[in-house]
Amino acid sequence: MTQPPVHPPPLGHPHPVPPQFAPPGQPPPPDWPGPPGAGWSGPPRQQPPPGWAPGTVPPVLGPGGQPLAVFGDRLVAYLIDVAIATAVVMVLFVPAFLLVWFQMMRTITRTNPDGTLVEPDAGTVFTDFVLPMLLLQAGLFVVMFGLYWVYHVEYLIRQGGQTVGKRVMKLRVVTLDPTRVLDRRVAGRRYLVQFVGGSLVPGGSYIDGLWQLWDKPWQQCLHDKFAGTVVVKVAR
Repeated sequence: MTQPPVHPPPLGHPHPVPPQFAPPGQPPPPDWPGPPGAGWSGPPRQQPPPGWAPGTVPPVLGPGGQPLAVFGDRLVAYLIDVAIATAVVMVLFVPAFLLVWFQMMRTITRTNPDGTLVEPDAGTVFTDFVLPMLLLQAGLFVVMFGLYWVYHVEYLIRQGGQTVGKRVMKLRVVTLDPTRVLDRRVAGRRYLVQFVGGSLVPGGSYIDGLWQLWDKPWQQCLHDKFAGTVVVKVAR
């Protein structure tokens, strides 16, 4: 039987129009999506990256194409940051604590002219023991939250989404929306949930940190969700 003539593509068309059906007696090409109509599933799926095990799902990548940070790396980075902040707080807190401690010891060891210890009354106990400790704890919380703001907001922004711990573990905080930048507003929202909310809500810090284990697809903690950020693995 004589085959019908093959007409050339229309003028101005850069490529030949692919046939809707495979030629008789020949298998379709590997990337041929199939005929339109029933069973049409759109263009062929993208292949997984080279070296990826067949039958497994490729990992979800961040907005810039970097892999998402795993739980272990984020935990180590957090512990490094906590150690740095704790060391700074202790340098500021220990001298004040020693002053209060020595004042309390002078009150406890005060003696009468006959050498017997003076028993402090209720007013002395409050002014020399309770009140100094309450003020010391309040000052410690204020200093701690202020230090954490400087470190986890101002320093984080200045370093392009990295603290010392994140830099050591090669992690970076980025925004999910590529049109937004990591500014003080975004970093401040992360801070409010992670440190203020985590400290005021019983068990809040554990729920916030462990949320990434079951969050899909971005593996976000609650402070990431609230701020619209994600932590990714970077080269440096």
